Amino acid sequence: MTKSHLNNSVTAIRQSILRQLLLLVMILLLTACSGGGGSSGGVQQSAPVIASFTAAPTVISAGQGSQLAWGVTGATSLSINGTAVSGSSMNVSPTTTTSYTLTATNSTGSSQATVTVTVGTAATITYGNLNGADLGAGANLNGALPFPADNAWNQDISSDPVDPNSAAIIASIGLTTGLHPDFGAGLYNGAPIGIPYLVVAGSQPKVPIVYTAYGDESDPGPYPVPPDAPIEGQQADGSAFGGDRHVLVIDRDANRLYELYNAYPQPDKSWQAGSGALFHLDSDIVRPGGQPGWTSADAAGLPIFPGLARYEEAASGVILHALRFTVSATREAYVPPATHWASSNTSADLPPMGMRVRLKASYAIPTSFSTESRAILQALKTYGMFVADNGSNWYISGAPDPRWDNYTLVSELGSVSGENFEVVQMSGMVTP
Repeated sequence: MTKSHLNNSVTAIRQSILRQLLLLVMILLLTACSGGGGSSGGVQQSAPVIASFTAAPTVISAGQGSQLAWGVTGATSLSINGTAVSGSSMNVSPTTTTSYTLTATNSTGSSQATVTVTVGTAATITYGNLNGADLGAGANLNGALPFPADNAWNQDISSDPVDPNSAAIIASIGLTTGLHPDFGAGLYNGAPIGIPYLVVAGSQPKVPIVYTAYGDESDPGPYPVPPDAPIEGQQADGSAFGGDRHVLVIDRDANRLYELYNAYPQPDKSWQAGSGALFHLDSDIVRPGGQPGWTSADAAGLPIFPGLARYEEAASGVILHALRFTVSATREAYVPPATHWASSNTSADLPPMGMRVRLKASYAIPTSFSTESRAILQALKTYGMFVADNGSNWYISGAPDPRWDNYTLVSELGSVSGENFEVVQMSGMVTP
């Protein structure tokens, strides 16, 4: 090999080595770029992505709660208005209109989104005074609520402790069983769906009540019940398909609630009933004439009307009180404000009458749900619902109204099952 050929060969080798070194450096540089900050696939990390940030409901009244919910990817930390948060939702109860800013951060940067919860005027809500209610069957209460604001029916229990036996009790009612609205529009077996009520004036004549079953645990008449008062389960032709035949009458001027069970009008305008109760809507001494151990028109000894879901409230997006529901098996015990049990089963894993459950804070109310369903579910987060009677599991009571959307209610509420609930810590339980 000549000297020139040798030089050419050496030069070619050097160039090849140089190209390989340059290729190696490029690979190392790319690896360094793709290996930091938790990214993968050779793509450099970017700022977090906030897919959604919502409040439900966005308009509340003072004392009402709203649920903030978010969907975020790529964040290592989250904060709302400067306070660290975790999970995917939280409840807030602002006293004035408040904007909430969600900040999602990682090593690359941050992203933000804002929602506003508007607080309405407290003056639109009247506690314990129904003088402004309309008259008639299913009448609008115009913002009035039974009982004072501090009454058990109106208390925010969203942050109360969970009962130690919550898991076993919820399992006894049904973990996979969905909620069911025991109210709606139209007819079922010829009768309106739900428990009707009637608002009358103080001038409504009072008539005798003759008790046929639990007269010794009932408030004596007379009651201001007209002969044509709506009866639960009563068909248009006057016949009935069965059921409890409740009659609920509110004297708006006196702030009194009269409730009858298994009620039948008589030709002389009196009424026969299995039991009856008189409640003072303007006092925390709800039933002055009642005694511990007494029933009412309800098995738990509770008033029925305050726990009904009513269309006027649900459609406004805000329900400011607890609701009422039934379970198939109860315990021989009751928890205040209940006063009566209706079982001989002593199992501690069964719910006593008056037990309150609430929808877990971790449950995110879908923003796609109807206004009525969201209002009901938010009320179940903030105020919960009381076990009031034996019946089908997870059946929520309400008043019939032609404006309810039956299909939507059944579908949306039915998607919320027992596993989404917990028992609020019980105290003052009464047992045999």
